[in-house]
Amino acid sequence: MSLSPLPQTPPSPEALFRRFILGEVEALVDGGITVSRALRKVARRERTDFLGRPHRVSVSTLKRWRSAFKKSGIAGLEPASRPRTATSEVLPDDLLSFIEREKAVDRHASIPELLRRAARQGIIEDARAVSRTSVWRALRRMGLQTRVNPSKSEGDTRRFAYPHRMQCVLCDGKHFRAGPSRVKRVALFFLDDSTRYALDVIVVPSESTEAFLTGLFSLCLRYGIADRFYLDRGPGFISTDTFAVINELDSCLIHGKEGYPEGHGKVERFNRTAKSQILRSLDGAVDVDPDCMSLTLRLRHYLQIYNDTPHESLGQETPRQRWEADSRPLRLPESEMVLREKMVVRESRRVSNDHVIQHGGGLWEAPRGLAGQRVEVIRHVLDGHLHVLHLGRMVRLHELDPIANATDRRGYATDHLPQPDEGVPTTAATLAFRRDHMPLVGKDGGFTCNED
Repeated sequence: MSLSPLPQTPPSPEALFRRFILGEVEALVDGGITVSRALRKVARRERTDFLGRPHRVSVSTLKRWRSAFKKSGIAGLEPASRPRTATSEVLPDDLLSFIEREKAVDRHASIPELLRRAARQGIIEDARAVSRTSVWRALRRMGLQTRVNPSKSEGDTRRFAYPHRMQCVLCDGKHFRAGPSRVKRVALFFLDDSTRYALDVIVVPSESTEAFLTGLFSLCLRYGIADRFYLDRGPGFISTDTFAVINELDSCLIHGKEGYPEGHGKVERFNRTAKSQILRSLDGAVDVDPDCMSLTLRLRHYLQIYNDTPHESLGQETPRQRWEADSRPLRLPESEMVLREKMVVRESRRVSNDHVIQHGGGLWEAPRGLAGQRVEVIRHVLDGHLHVLHLGRMVRLHELDPIANATDRRGYATDHLPQPDEGVPTTAATLAFRRDHMPLVGKDGGFTCNED
């Protein structure tokens, strides 16, 4: 009875990739060209390995691989395994022990700080003579923290849930098609993190900053201002206008990634629910008006149904029941006008010598007296109007019309009159006249008495 041979160790992906490259060399040699020419031709090619990384091999490396393959087969193409140390081969043991002890009592200590401490205690002579890279590698091998402030991958990545309403509002855009012509539309849903209450929705042709801020204004006017807004990195959420407006609202902005477990998965799950319950029924429907306002009305009606549906994560309570049971007061704006005043972006601009401000690729006429100065331009994001503060009041800017300026009178029509803050000037000629020609009537209305 013969024993079956023991199974051989399968070749590694790296050895298979090297064998694949050598196969290209042998194919060229079998085609009639010389070995040296085949090696040079294969070495010039750039290819992708099994991990998707670009790879290029030199002629000398191909010669070494070819020789090893002839001698030992595919086993000769295995990458050389070198022993890995658990600490460091270049740093002294007493320094490594000192770093380990210091990290045990002060895990936030930086590498330069650790080297300075070691120099002060005489473990090393000069902190600058020790490679920080070697210390960093040793810390990684020892499993110790290498950053003063943990990165996203090293930090706290636990899922969160806020206990009260309007502490965090989630927003995300869901693309869909509507109407018989299957027009592309985007629905921006606003969802409360704590209660899963669907606050509002707005349908727009595409994701943009203006669309998000319009929906944000409607949300804040109805439900108040949230403490923080959790958004993804969509085109309408990463602009400076979004940062500026949320800062004016005295709120926080959190950016998450798609599928990020710390909260945005909730709105992604809501998007799947909305797609299965209503959005898929709008694609190609002949009785659906693809107008954005019509679709907004239709989806807002759906949100009322959703808010009255028992939710599994709420213990079979409806989002409306959880929302109304929360006693946390809403931070409502004082009025619509006050809220509009917060939906602004402030930018610094320089006024040219001919009273013109450049903004948004256009030219805008500035009030008189601001030439050569830097002013704060206030842009209302809801209507796009520009204003500047001049003489204690907000002045709206109008776009420059060079054709009208070519025939319009230069300057203001009342340039010859004194300005409100000037008064009537008293010139030198007026003073001389008063001196040489005394008035016949005094300040009291009577005739003056000439002693001469």
